[in-house]
Amino acid sequence: MEPAIKYRLIKTEKHTGARLGEIITPHGTFPTPMFMPVGTQATVKTLAPEELDEMGAGIILANTYHLWLRPGEDIVEQAGGLHKFMNWDKGILTDSGGFQVFSLASNRNITEEGVTFKNEINGSKMFLSPEKAIQIENALRPDIMMSFDECPPYFESYDYVKHSVERTSRWAERGLKAHQNPDWQALFGIVQGAGFEDLRKQSAADLVSLDFPGYSIGGLSVGESKEEMNRVLEFTTPLLPTNKPRYLMGVGTTDSLIDGVIRGVDMFDCVLPTRIARNGTVMTSHGRLVVKNAKYARDFTPLDDQCNCYTCRNYTRAYIRHLMKTDESFGMRLASYHNLYYLLNLMKRVRQAIMDDNLLELREEVFEQYGYNLPNAKNF
Repeated sequence: MEPAIKYRLIKTEKHTGARLGEIITPHGTFPTPMFMPVGTQATVKTLAPEELDEMGAGIILANTYHLWLRPGEDIVEQAGGLHKFMNWDKGILTDSGGFQVFSLASNRNITEEGVTFKNEINGSKMFLSPEKAIQIENALRPDIMMSFDECPPYFESYDYVKHSVERTSRWAERGLKAHQNPDWQALFGIVQGAGFEDLRKQSAADLVSLDFPGYSIGGLSVGESKEEMNRVLEFTTPLLPTNKPRYLMGVGTTDSLIDGVIRGVDMFDCVLPTRIARNGTVMTSHGRLVVKNAKYARDFTPLDDQCNCYTCRNYTRAYIRHLMKTDESFGMRLASYHNLYYLLNLMKRVRQAIMDDNLLELREEVFEQYGYNLPNAKNF
């Protein structure tokens, strides 16, 4: 049987080993390395699908847990799946809901069978197992689905993480057996293991033996330092097959995107660009800018003079600051558009740098702009 998605390696950067490639899905082909905008509730906050398309997004992420709670996977399925429901004809990836169960729900109880927890909306008791998660994802009909896993806190004890990794491997196998549509939905395994090299090796070996069409690296960007994350990536990505996509979950700062690519990652996602935009913070080619600050009240220049996005072509810092200060949603929209455009364009530059074998020069340039080389550097 043909796999639901295919990864094609086009070029390896000669100084770093970074990969330029493409992923072929039932809803089109997108280039990698790629940043995926996050559309938690089947919408990327404040933006239309047509806008995501015009800024170059090839795939977006939706959240299984939230869509299960509202509107319910049965409604999405009746609509013809997520693509039709939200009017998006390119790639969609859904997470398994596991991370939200562990990070949002109170009174949860993890057993071998699955997780019992309290519904955050109405307080009712709910149960999510590997089989249930896969059933929901099958109904949502994305191109790529995630296995149900436990994402243990990074600084948990070795024994806890070991037991968690072993259970996640068993859950991955159960999910694979429950998967109804392997010919047109690709199910990825998720490598866990916190910061422990031997547990990451064990997790990767377990999952690779199950022959998933792609692999995710989970349990990072959860409070550990950037150096720590890079250390884990250095010994984890080489454990994954070179002929399949590698996805680092929940990472979206400019430095971590470039450092992740250097360490062999193909796909990233994060709520960061839209979340900080709604608070008035934007990413620019000159570093981080807080447009709410008083010094921009009479600044009639664009957010970024090097940017050609819709926002920068048409609106000024002064106007966007005014919108933010008066809580007008249009301000959040303009800042969100710019931030996503900036990151998608950064990844385009990363792909070109791999083609030209000068990714380290691009890294140096971006790190200089953001002051990452300075002590006490900001996070993005």
